[in-house]
Amino acid sequence: MRIYKEFTFDAAHFLPGAPEGHPNRRVHGHSFKAVIWLEGPVDKTSGLVRNFEVFLSEIERFHIELDHRMLNEVEGLENPTLELITMWLWDRMKPALPELVRIELHRASCNEGCIYDGPEDK
Repeated sequence: MRIYKEFTFDAAHFLPGAPEGHPNRRVHGHSFKAVIWLEGPVDKTSGLVRNFEVFLSEIERFHIELDHRMLNEVEGLENPTLELITMWLWDRMKPALPELVRIELHRASCNEGCIYDGPEDK
């Protein structure tokens, strides 16, 4: 069984690796939507994979850490591409959410996103 929670955050960033003169090299902002997927058996007693309130409390700290921030100033996100933000979230969420199987990160205004199912050696 798979369950998910979504959270949104608005943040500024720039991509230091973008070519000189490219718009992404300048500071700009996005609204992001993260979808966090857990997978596991349904507990026979509770009927749940994981309690959604507990799930939410685990991911809320990431909302607080990323929302209305300059992502380049967040430790580990000095080059905040969609791919690297998604991997950053995975590395920090996995210890508290061992059932984690997928993270999606969307930027609706750009019609783009990233899906990460964890490292290949998981």
